Amino acid sequence: MAMNENFADFLIREIDSKENPSVAGLDPSLSSLPQEILEKYRLSSGTVSFKAAAEAVLEFNKNLIDCLYDTVPAVKLQSAYYEQLGPDGISALLESARYAKSKGLIVIGDVKRNDIGSTCGAYSSAYLGRVDLLGVKTPLFDFDAITVNSYLGYEGIEPFLKDCSLYGKGIFSLVKTSNKGSLEFQGVMTDNGPNYSVMGHLVSEWGKSLTGSSGYSSAGAVVGATFPHEAKLLREEMKNSFFLVPGYGAQGGGAEGVVSCFNPDGCGAIINSSRAIMYAYMKENDSRNYKKHARDEALRMKKEITDELQKKGICRW
Repeated sequence: MAMNENFADFLIREIDSKENPSVAGLDPSLSSLPQEILEKYRLSSGTVSFKAAAEAVLEFNKNLIDCLYDTVPAVKLQSAYYEQLGPDGISALLESARYAKSKGLIVIGDVKRNDIGSTCGAYSSAYLGRVDLLGVKTPLFDFDAITVNSYLGYEGIEPFLKDCSLYGKGIFSLVKTSNKGSLEFQGVMTDNGPNYSVMGHLVSEWGKSLTGSSGYSSAGAVVGATFPHEAKLLREEMKNSFFLVPGYGAQGGGAEGVVSCFNPDGCGAIINSSRAIMYAYMKENDSRNYKKHARDEALRMKKEITDELQKKGICRW
């Protein structure tokens, strides 16, 4: 990160350098890994261990990173897929993040953490800041940004905001998520509009002190591609917030819908695709060439989104 950049400035610079506002999600499910990797680690022969599973995941991730790092600006690691493999899975998460950074990629930890008081501070220290090891401040996960659950209120967000300021990191607060059931609570009407709109206003207010030279705050929002109407309303209300947009591809979100997440300057959103990129080889029934198919899908997604931005006259490139 360059001097005097905040996370949003850094993200925009990397998006512009690749001319690609998309992020590749690395959410590895063992049952979907290519057969050659499963066989290498003997997961398909009955000799199963958490260590072998984590090693298979790490190899898969590294190979995907190798074929994607020059075309996507960022990767997003969903921690649940690693946590289910225990300590070895956490090691695979750490090593995947470090390897992605070594290739110049921005790393977003999809951890959706929050709590109150010192507990939330501990989460922030682990993922964004520094852990106090008997007086020595030491980074652990050292993600560039993470997702957080904003629905506990400011008390659970403040420690993350402090570490964003101290270490040039970013957060994406849950505002309007991509899952179908999200409207059960996020869509409930209040005197100030639907809950997701109320939350969007709060996130904008919380992030004002983290606004960079780009005009965007390092405190962004998670806004799902599967709700384009709601995304459009939030975009109008949250002009200085960067959106992390899940739900593209496998969940049904498309390029035409995600365009509503961008501002008139063609900026303000980064679109995530996980399964559609990782498992693109399944459409072709060609696991031996899974790296090629992942890259092809990432490039197809890039073109699809930029074509839509050009149609709207807001493409930056």
